[in-house]
Amino acid sequence: MMMPIIMADSTADIPEALVKEYGIHIVPMSLVFGEESYVEGIDITVSQFYAKLAESKVLPSTSQTSPSQYVEVYRKLLSENNNAPIISIHLSSGMSGTFQAARLAHSMLEEELGHAVDITVIDSLCATYGFGLQVVHAARLAKQGLPVAQIEEEVIKLGKQRRLYFLVDTLEYLQKGGRIGKAAAVLGTLLNIKPILSVDQEGVIYAVDKARGSKRATARAIELFIKDFGDQRDINIAVCDAVNPEGAQQFLEAMAQHFTLHEVVRTNIGAVVGSHVGAGTLAVFVWPA
Repeated sequence: MMMPIIMADSTADIPEALVKEYGIHIVPMSLVFGEESYVEGIDITVSQFYAKLAESKVLPSTSQTSPSQYVEVYRKLLSENNNAPIISIHLSSGMSGTFQAARLAHSMLEEELGHAVDITVIDSLCATYGFGLQVVHAARLAKQGLPVAQIEEEVIKLGKQRRLYFLVDTLEYLQKGGRIGKAAAVLGTLLNIKPILSVDQEGVIYAVDKARGSKRATARAIELFIKDFGDQRDINIAVCDAVNPEGAQQFLEAMAQHFTLHEVVRTNIGAVVGSHVGAGTLAVFVWPA
């Protein structure tokens, strides 16, 4: 049995060390600033992106990978890896058409070749490392020699166990992206209101609560995690930040007062997700240890 290739798009925000350790294949997504187009992680780094975002009058737009681009990626991976099976995990279908593009690419490739191709396309129903943790889990299971069907089952199961909250520093980007009205954004800024967001079972972002100021938002998010996990105190945690490392560290330290932390992952919210949430955001993902 051949070990499957684990593939994901760049919005998984997986730390480079884990990408290298598990040989995960990352397909970069693109974003556009005015007239300029950038490929995430190739033409623009995370720090360059947030610096540009701070000074830009234009909100960047994001561009998903097309089905024909995925066909190219799949074809190349199959030819370079002796037709090993591919497990292709993607950004939530509730936020992007990326998952559908990958599924369409699979059927396009089969039509082109005239035979079935062993590609399993999975909807993560999440974004940033909430999706990355499923990709890393798949890669670990693949290394252990588990079959594709079992890996898929375990990845989906982990997605159901995962709990997450986004603490957004400013409502500006949600307003610019059409997620909330201008009046709400102005009022939120004046009152220092920090929204607490999550992602539902369909992979769609929704507002859970709001708090005045970052400290209260952190305390409220921790209350929500305690409620989510009940008596379960052994957890794995990933804290992703958009140029807010101090906030990320403080959140981790506060969580350690209530839970026993096993695997701890620190990573950045990349350019594509960052263009929708803005600088200062924290995304916290917790799953049972």
